[in-house]
Amino acid sequence: MSEYEHILYSTENAVARLTLNRPDKRNAQSFDMLAELNDAFDRAAHDDDIKVIVLAANGRDFSSGHGGGGKSDMENYRPAGTWRGFDAPGIEGGMGVEEEFFLGFSWRWRNIPKPTIAEVKGWVIAGGLMLMWPCDIVIAGEDAKFTDPVVAFGVNGVEYFAHPWEVGVRKAKEMLFTGQVISAEEAKSLGMVNHVVANDELEAFTTEMAELIATRPMMGLKLAKQSVNQMQDAQGFWPALQGAMSLQQIGHANNHMVHGMGVDPGGQAQIGEIIQRWRDREKAKG
Repeated sequence: MSEYEHILYSTENAVARLTLNRPDKRNAQSFDMLAELNDAFDRAAHDDDIKVIVLAANGRDFSSGHGGGGKSDMENYRPAGTWRGFDAPGIEGGMGVEEEFFLGFSWRWRNIPKPTIAEVKGWVIAGGLMLMWPCDIVIAGEDAKFTDPVVAFGVNGVEYFAHPWEVGVRKAKEMLFTGQVISAEEAKSLGMVNHVVANDELEAFTTEMAELIATRPMMGLKLAKQSVNQMQDAQGFWPALQGAMSLQQIGHANNHMVHGMGVDPGGQAQIGEIIQRWRDREKAKG
């Protein structure tokens, strides 16, 4: 693709900048957006003139998670991975879609042999974490806030289940059980975020870091990234992600049996309450 509908793609000084561009939807992720984003990541990965990839977003929020539809006719979609059967009955079809667009894409992006930087601001909700977590470095605006509240939907968490590695085991459990919102500063203290900067400095700070990294030899960058990723892989990262995905499908199957749909319908109201409590608390703080 040379042009995209839901993202922007630009390059300068050996840095590719991929920008989510559905600000009116708070950058909710339709299947079409994710397919375009995957194509853009591949495009930057295959371009020998690009040494660093930045993922950013237009509008107030980085991403409000999954939503917005698209790609309803999966027969016309050419998968990046090996999963098919998107239209199969029962759990098989839904699992195929999640393996491709959610876990599959996130894992591909995590393993791109070039440094990647997420530039985040505003809300990063549920599926928004699955765009941010695969990146090597995370730079957050001071108003960034993070939550995975989808246990309220009767499932175990987002499909790229990196929580214990991102925030530690005990905080991961609290994060999932309560759906609590984590501020940018707390995320930094937990190691999920590298730097927190003023919103009006966010793009400049990220660009400066990306261009500094781009001065390093590509071979050294590839080897350094692979070395760190292999340490994480040796801890069982990939098998754990696959195991969590299997549990996700048990959650969906249970919801179909109990509620006639893949998620608990009461979850949306609970998630709304979580976000409203955060807003009320921030308003009270002035």
